[in-house]
Amino acid sequence: MVEAVRLADREGVGELSMRQLARALGAGAMSLYYYVASKEDLLDAMIDFVFEEIELPPEETDWQSAMRRRAVSARQVLARHPWAIGLMESRTSPGPANLRHREAVTACLRRAGFTVMMATHANWLLDSYVYGFALQESSLPFDTADEFADIAEGVFLPQLPPDEFPYLNESAAVLAAAGYDPAEEFTFGLDLVLAALEPLRAPHVSLHP
Repeated sequence: MVEAVRLADREGVGELSMRQLARALGAGAMSLYYYVASKEDLLDAMIDFVFEEIELPPEETDWQSAMRRRAVSARQVLARHPWAIGLMESRTSPGPANLRHREAVTACLRRAGFTVMMATHANWLLDSYVYGFALQESSLPFDTADEFADIAEGVFLPQLPPDEFPYLNESAAVLAAAGYDPAEEFTFGLDLVLAALEPLRAPHVSLHP
């Protein structure tokens, strides 16, 4: 499984085949079918591997801190495995790590006082934010604040004459000079989402143990 994930990290999941994986393992393609019945089974196991890497929301802290840690961890994991972003919610035969993760997230929200319906809304909202940010981040032409500043000054600003694009020109110049780091946008938006969900919970609802 580790080798399959490494191949997907390096070449993308679209190029992954049983034959390619067998070559990487130094085995015959048919021998892999002893362990997985099809490529779909392989993808199920690979996504389970990814879920295993994501930190579960801890039980010993408040719900916002717990879900924040889980979301930050998920973003970091998806940055290592960007091929997985579009597959995380697609599996109809989820593995044990996948199910443990979903149970822990649901338990965290329910214990915080969210009703079943509201916990579902919160889960969808948080996952949509994490996956959407991870997808956008994976396509950016820079990785660090320094790289952003170099591109802003050397690539963006020359295309933004101030008489035609005054606000974009101003934004690019100010952000580059300020050492702006786009990576910080994740926690900025995440905290807004968590704060917006807080009033929607009912601390005194009856919960399962």
